[in-house]
Order: sequence, then C-alpha cells, then structure tokens
Amino acid sequence: MDGFPGSNRQGAARILMARHDGSISNSAKDSPPGGASRPTISSRLEQFEKRQRELWRLTFLLLFLISIGFAIVSWGTIRNLTQRLEPLLPGLVVIVVLFITYAWKRNREISELRGLVHGLEQRDASPPSEKQIDQLFSVISRSQQGYRDLIDSFDDILIALSLDGEIRAVNRSFADLVGANYQQIIGRPVTDFLEEGSGEGAELVRRALPRFLERRHWSGIIQVRLKKQNSVCYYDCVAHAMTRDNQVHGLTVLGRDITALRKNEARFTELFETLQEGIYIATSDGSILDANPALVRMLGYDSKEDLLSKRVPDIFTDRAERKSLIEEVEHQPAPQGREINLLRKDGSPIVCLNTATAVRDTSGRIIRYQGSVLDVTARRQMERQLHKEQEFARRLVDSFPDLILVVDSASHYTFISPRCQEVLGYELAETANMELGGRTHAEDLPLLLALFADILEGRQTFASLEIRVRHKLGDWRRIRFNFSPLADETGKIEGVVLSGRDVTELKRLEEQLIQAEKLAAMGQMLAGVAHELNNPLTAILGVTELLREGQGLEESTKRQLELTHRQARRAARIVQNLLEFSRPASPQKKPVDLNSIIERTLQLHEHSLRRNNVEVDFRSQPGFPGVIADANQLIQVFLNLVTNAEQAIREVRESGRIQIRFARVGSRIGVTFQDDGIGIRPESVPRLFDPFYTTKRPGGGTGLGLSICLSIVREHGGTIEAEALPAGGSAFTVYLPAALDQTPAASFSVTPLPSSAASPSSLDLLKGRSVLVLDDEESLRSLLFEGLTARELQVDCAATLEEALAFAAQRSHDALLCDLNLSQDGNHVSGKVAAQRLLAAAGDRKPALIYMTGDLIESSQTPASPSLPRYLQKPFRVSEVVALLQDVFAAAPADTTPE
Repeated sequence: MDGFPGSNRQGAARILMARHDGSISNSAKDSPPGGASRPTISSRLEQFEKRQRELWRLTFLLLFLISIGFAIVSWGTIRNLTQRLEPLLPGLVVIVVLFITYAWKRNREISELRGLVHGLEQRDASPPSEKQIDQLFSVISRSQQGYRDLIDSFDDILIALSLDGEIRAVNRSFADLVGANYQQIIGRPVTDFLEEGSGEGAELVRRALPRFLERRHWSGIIQVRLKKQNSVCYYDCVAHAMTRDNQVHGLTVLGRDITALRKNEARFTELFETLQEGIYIATSDGSILDANPALVRMLGYDSKEDLLSKRVPDIFTDRAERKSLIEEVEHQPAPQGREINLLRKDGSPIVCLNTATAVRDTSGRIIRYQGSVLDVTARRQMERQLHKEQEFARRLVDSFPDLILVVDSASHYTFISPRCQEVLGYELAETANMELGGRTHAEDLPLLLALFADILEGRQTFASLEIRVRHKLGDWRRIRFNFSPLADETGKIEGVVLSGRDVTELKRLEEQLIQAEKLAAMGQMLAGVAHELNNPLTAILGVTELLREGQGLEESTKRQLELTHRQARRAARIVQNLLEFSRPASPQKKPVDLNSIIERTLQLHEHSLRRNNVEVDFRSQPGFPGVIADANQLIQVFLNLVTNAEQAIREVRESGRIQIRFARVGSRIGVTFQDDGIGIRPESVPRLFDPFYTTKRPGGGTGLGLSICLSIVREHGGTIEAEALPAGGSAFTVYLPAALDQTPAASFSVTPLPSSAASPSSLDLLKGRSVLVLDDEESLRSLLFEGLTARELQVDCAATLEEALAFAAQRSHDALLCDLNLSQDGNHVSGKVAAQRLLAAAGDRKPALIYMTGDLIESSQTPASPSLPRYLQKPFRVSEVVALLQDVFAAAPADTTPE
C-alpha cells in the first residue's frame, strides 16, 4: 500500500541494483577469494527478511485487533439475537482455511526469493543476471500487493497516525469516506479531513494522550464530523500504539461505523420511553433489569428505580402463575399473549396481557426475559359488563313471547330469535338463507315490502302490520309485526327490527266471538219473531181445535180443519226449534233421544234442503239407546254436518242425497252423515278440524265450524271422525257415550207435553171452577175464554193489570193464567210482578199460578211441588191448558205464593 511502512519497493530495488553493479565491477580484481560481496548481499537479505517479519507481525496484529474490535462492538448485538449461531462455525472454518492458503502462497514466494538470494551468494564469479533480478522483484511486488489487497478489503476504516496527528497510512475505506486518493491523504494532518463532533477534539487528545502512551491501548466510541460532507458519524474505535525500540512513535486506529446503529438505538430509546404499553427486561432469577415509564405508571410506582428495586415474584398475585408463565415462555416457539394478574404498589390487582420471550446465549441457556405488558383491567370490566348486558338481552329475547327479527338493508336476516321454532316451526339453522317475505302470503307481500322500504328510508319510525306467514308444516299463521328502524353509530338506518306476535288463536277467538255475536243478534231477532208468531199460532191451534170439536161439520170441513191444525202444529215446532237454536238455555246434560234430535235438526234445515233438491235418507230407530247430552248443542253439531254435506253436493251436482244412520260400537253410539258430494282430499283429512282450515272457496266459510263441533263433542266425551269415500263423497261419524240403564222412550223427549185426552172424571174437576186470564193478546184471551167456558169453567179475561185487579176484587179465583211478558201503553210489564200483586189482592184464598210464555222452558222451571207456579209454553192447544188445569185442581189445594 502506498505510504504504508515497509512498502517502498523502488528504494529497495535501487539498493539491490547498486549492490549488484558493485559486485560485478569488482568481481575480478577487488574481491577476495570466497567472494567479497557476500557480506553485503547477506546483510541486505537480512534487512529484507526483518522488514518482512515486521510486516507479518503488523498484519497479524491488525487481524487480531479487527477480530477483537468486531467482538467488542458486536457482542451486545449477538447476545440480543434469539437465533442460534451454530451456522457461523462452518463459515469461520472456511475463513481460516482461506487465510492459511493465502499465507502458504506468500511463504512460497519468500522461499523462491531466498533461493535466488542464496544463489547470488554462492556465485561470486558470476553476477546475477537481469532475469534473476526481475524475477526477484516480481516476487516482492506480488507479496506487497497481496498485503495491500488484504488491508483494503476491510469494511472498517484503518489509519496509521504519528503522535502529532500526521497520516502515515490508510486503507481504501478511509479514502472513500473522505473522498480523496492516497496521494492527497498521506502526510497530511488528520484534522484536515475529520474533527471531533463536539468541537473539543484537541483538548480531549491532550488529556487522553498521556494515558494512551502509558497503556498503549484505547477503545471507545467517538463522534466525528466529515468536513467535506458536514455530517456527523459515530465510530466504535480501537487504537494501538506503534513502537520502535520500545518507543511509541505512532498509533493505528481501527474504526467501525456505528452511525446507523446509534440512530436505531436512539429510535428504540424514544420508542421505549414513549410506548403506552409496559416494556420490561428481567433476568431468569427474577431481577428487573429495565422498564419503561409506561410500566412504572401502570404499576403505580413513583420512579423507575423504585420499580427496579422489586423482584418479579413480588408483583405477581400468585407465584404459581409466574412459574406456569415461565414454563410456557421457555417452550413456545414464538411470543404469545397471555393474561396475568399483577399487583400495583398500593396492593390493588390489575389484569394484564403479557407477551414475553426468552433470550438465549450461543449455548441455548436463557440469560433474560423481555416482553410487553398491556393493562386490560378496564377492558375486562367492560367485557364483563357487556357480557351481563348481552346475557340479559339474550334472556329477555328468549323469554319474550314475540318473535324477534333483525333485517339488514338487503332484506337478509341478521338475527332470528329462538321463538321462531315455536311460532313457525323452523330451526335456527334452517333460516340461514331465508330473506324477508320468502314465506309471506302473496296478498300480504306488497304491503310488507312497502312498509319495509318506508322504515329504511326514514319515512316512518314505527308501524304495525298483520300478515300471513306459512308455517313449516304448510298452514298459514297470522303474525302481527311491529316495525322499527335500526341505526348505526352515526345515526344512519342500516336495518329494521321486527317483533311479531302469533295472533292466529286470537283471530280464531275473535272470529268465534264475531260469530257468536252474529248468532246472538240473530237469536234475539228470531226470539222476537218466534214470540210474535207464538201468539197467532196459539190462536190458530186453539180455534181449529174448537172447530173440530163442534158437531154437524161436513167431512170436507173436518179435513180442512185437520190440515190447518196439523200445519199450525208444524209451524209451532219450527218456532220452538228456532227458539232453542237461537237462544239456547244454559247447557244441561240429560238423557236425550237421538231420533228426536235428528228430526228437529232436519226440520230446521228442511227448507234449504228442499230448495237445493237434496234428499235426506233417515230412518228413525225408536228403540235405539239414547245419550247423555245437551240437546241444543247436539242440534248445533248435527246442523253443521248437514249444512256441510249439502254444500259439498252443490259443488258438483244439482241434486244429491244425504244418508243418516245410527250404529252402536261397544259402549258408544255412532251417528254417520254420508253425502255424495265433492268429497275430501286424503291429505286434507288430518287437518279438517284445525281452526280456520277450510276446503271451501273464498268466502264460503270461516274454517271454524268443524273445530267448534269437535270441541262440543269432546265436551260430551266423544269424538268426530272424517272419511273420504272411494266412490266419491265423504262421511262424518259422531261418536258419543251411550246412556246406561235408560229406556229410549218418551222420557227422552225434549219438551214433554201433557196428554190431550181427558176422562169424564177429570172433567168434573173443572166444573164450577173460576179462572182469571191476564194477557195483552186479544186472540189468546178470546181463545181461552171460549175453550174453557165450553168446559164449564168460569173465565174472567183481562188485558191489563188494573182490569185483573178489578176482577180479583169482585170474586176469588181457583187459577190464574198470567203471561210472563205483558205490555201496557207501549211499556213492558213483568208478568211475575203482576201475578204477585194479584195474589196479594186475593187474600187468604190464593189461586194456583200458571205462567204463559213464548220463551223456552228449562227443566229447572218444572215445579217440584204443587204449591209452586206452573209454566205453559206457547203455542199451546186448549186441550193442553185443560189437562194442565186438571193436574192443578187434582192436587190438594193449598196457599200458593209466586216464585
């Protein structure tokens, strides 16, 4: 290297050449035997070998210093590495092998040089040739070039200085750093290129030089400023003294550029100090080496020193937890987070998320632990509170009777409450791909989508809509939904919340209530009509009966009177059935005759059946067992079945046939209604009795009739079965428990009437008896007056209470026939009140009381004692009145009081 000690090849060449010339000129005559030039050549060779040895020592010293400097500078970095450094060993072996190879080549060149010199020493008579001299210097040149290339290959800067700061030698790294060549650098002061960063370089050198001369070694980090670039750099330097005859005449400096490392350290320190997460470094025995301010604040200590004085086990709430954490860190391949519980300085616990790793040396031994700590106490408290609120909301939704749905703006369900299975039959997993309106009735879908759009666009904030939704089993459920918007944190509407309540049963009850109200209104109307019809029917029956009893009538007149009387009785039965159906008495189960129930049902529907050309095939079976039931409720059931059969026939033909048959099945009585109508689809049979299920056309029915019928029959301990007939049509069979130990005779009649036949002895009971009739209907008063007078009874008829009181004041009466519903001057007057006043006016001899009424007479109104009032239901015949009076007069007369 130019300027490096011992590298002046040209001077050495001149010395050797001069000696060579001298030896040649004096070889013949001046040289003594044995060669006078040998001492000169040998001394020169010794000097050359000495300088070569110095060069080798300097080279080995530089290599040693470089290795030591690299180890010192890099030791901290190597210790911080988590990777294992075993792969570096093969590389080091390769470097050593290469260096040995290089040294071997250099030694071989020196050996060649020695051989040449030795040859020169032994050849006094013949001086060395030019070729030998060129070969010698070629070897020397190659050797020096190798040393120069070796030093220039260093990345670190290498500089040789005199004690006064003059540059004697540098390597290529230094030349590149200052931007100058060797000729511009050698011999100039180092201060021409560099200066100490603080500006106090001269003073620092003055104070440090005596100590350096004493120790002949120095290492440290210096800050230098490059004058040409005006930039500050940091170098980790190692300086060694150059000595000659044990005197220091200069120094060599090896410097490694650590500017980037210092910048990184500065950034790391800044990051370390400003991080909000706690950072720590701890030894394996539990000592805390370092901690950032965030960790100091987190644990509540006043200063870092206060925290560093603690041991790691002291800040753990549970030492076993620390032991488990250490085992986990030692075996985990990469850092992982784990929650730990630490103690603050004041003793309060905190929950932290710890991420730790183990730092190992080259042998794999753990030398320290380092990691970060994040205080998550507040977060865990918030999570617990949030969990409580979510659990409360979930329990609230689960216990809420309504179905809760959340729909996003794309009409996809984002939440469905578990109530969905109960309301619509779908498991939550089955609703994953459902969309709003997918199970909605086609007629309700446009209203649903329009209302959904209004809520999303903010035109409405709350709305309700009742729609039909298909159940998983296929039937329609009525759901009343409430709609409300769902907004995000910015207030933008992103979905809709729907709460739906199944109102199917409620609607059924409403339909039943409406139907009951309609029936009640119709019953009131029919009751009024029947009441008004009972009076004229009573007159017709009575007059025709009186005329038939007359003497001297022609046969044709008798036939006509008989026809009139028979039709009047038929009309009376129809009115009676209408009253029983439209205004039924309180349900009372008693033995009834099914023959009579069927006949009365057909009488109620006779007109409709005849108009629609439907023939009824019913064969009465008088000896058939009866049942314990409420007659009016059974009529309602049978009438519904007959009506359904008639409508089924009308669906397919102009005329048809209904067959009604009795059968006994064990202890049950079966009544079958079979028609030849449209029939029933087999898949519809299991659902015929479901509320609101109907096979009729829209508007043809509510779907409640059969469910009501089944409910009534079940209350009687029976059931109803439906069957689709193979040949067409359908059959419905009502099964009821048979009445045990009962004779199905007249005892099963609904309203037993007294016998119209009167024996001569019973007629004697009527003679001379007096009867007071109080009724506002003139036709009834006339009928009773003529009919009873013909039986030799004394009859007083009054239209008002005042008239009746006048008659009662004139004479006493044996019987009082009083209408229950009287009217006077357009006002209603209670017959019981009127009868009470008349009985009070009668004094000690009170008449037997008989109430006349067009309403239904319940069994509770049948007297259990002769002293109680009797009831006579309109329309009645004169013979029925006479028979009742005979029963009353036949009993021992006693004082009577009104009910």
